[in-house]
Amino acid sequence: MRLALISLLIGAACLGTGGSRAEVERWVVVPGDSAITMQVGTPVGARTGRFTRWTGDIRFDPEAPETAQVAIEVEAASLRMDDPRLTRTAAGLLDSSRYPRIAFRLTGLEPAVGSRFTAHADITVKGVTRPVTFPATLRSDGRTAQMTGGFSLDRAAFGIGTRGPWNGLIGRQVRVDVSLATRPVG
Repeated sequence: MRLALISLLIGAACLGTGGSRAEVERWVVVPGDSAITMQVGTPVGARTGRFTRWTGDIRFDPEAPETAQVAIEVEAASLRMDDPRLTRTAAGLLDSSRYPRIAFRLTGLEPAVGSRFTAHADITVKGVTRPVTFPATLRSDGRTAQMTGGFSLDRAAFGIGTRGPWNGLIGRQVRVDVSLATRPVG
């Protein structure tokens, strides 16, 4: 579950990277139109969660999306599970008191077809950084931009739920989906 939260942050960074920060306009996240969610399998079916507190440092040129620079920080303790009884367990698995932040940094954005891209990013959860590559869709009218994407992470690669009874009760793959709405600062 904790890995899913981290994955969501990585998804949010899909807007791109590259270029000089001085050359690319700063954009802000529109929280009400954005979401970082996760899903993980359990013996009683899939469980879902949503991160409620996160910030982004986004530099984006709608005419050159491959030059975008994205860094997202998610508060690990802000994960809210579909069953409130699981929220505290999820925060414990993420060890949110010791590792309060999940970080996502876009390292590359390659154009594919039309509004589709291949995003490359580094995600850091519980002090462990791993690369991730995933498909993303980016649409912009110059005044707003909407990025959607998703990927799966192996929670064990980040040391999430690898000890004790949770290791056998939670699926190893955590699906993270991101819908990120942004607009220029100002």
